[in-house]
Amino acid sequence: MDASGTSDVSLTDSPDGDGMLVIACGALAHEITTLRRANRWDHLDVRCLPAELHNRPEKIPDAVRGLIHAARGRYRSIFVAYGDCGTGGLLDVVLRQEGVERIPGAHCYEFFATAPIFAELAEAEPGTFYLTDFLLRHFERLVIRGLGLDRHPELFSMYFGNYRKLCYLAQAPEPNSEAQARAVAVRMGLQFEHRLTGYGTLGTRLVNAVNRNEKVVTWVR
Repeated sequence: MDASGTSDVSLTDSPDGDGMLVIACGALAHEITTLRRANRWDHLDVRCLPAELHNRPEKIPDAVRGLIHAARGRYRSIFVAYGDCGTGGLLDVVLRQEGVERIPGAHCYEFFATAPIFAELAEAEPGTFYLTDFLLRHFERLVIRGLGLDRHPELFSMYFGNYRKLCYLAQAPEPNSEAQARAVAVRMGLQFEHRLTGYGTLGTRLVNAVNRNEKVVTWVR
């Protein structure tokens, strides 16, 4: 993490102007670096903003703009791996002004599950709490401590009283991930559902973006 509050996942020392930069939410760092390694995207660099910005989504557009401006002239193309993420359309305003494309969708739950399937899930049970691999790994830090529930457990009902189900959208789960997600559902008093999504639209959109930049055929697992 540097002074600007960003973290480098993979950033070369001297870009040659032919590469591609992905500006991403820190919650996607693991998935993007896995895709980068699997596809041998040697000219793709990743710069991540802290996942904690989801608690202050109004700060996301300016933070993304700052990274775009810092990268201008150093890369052939820039791609943003964010959903709207609660910015109320303000991120899209910035990206239109800067001429940069992002992955479509309201949030990572939508593009991991894909939009049609997420719409079905949301319609079937609007009161659903969604977990991804990242959120499962960091549940204590981001949800329990992040919302102050470790200090004020009485707030559980205030935050989650209207939820009925927990849906674990798994990208590349570890052997014990489903059991951990079930334990979270029990802790929250919610019904449990498990969906193995893989990388969903994140993978396909990154492949398309890299192909446009490099004009080579790539693949995604």
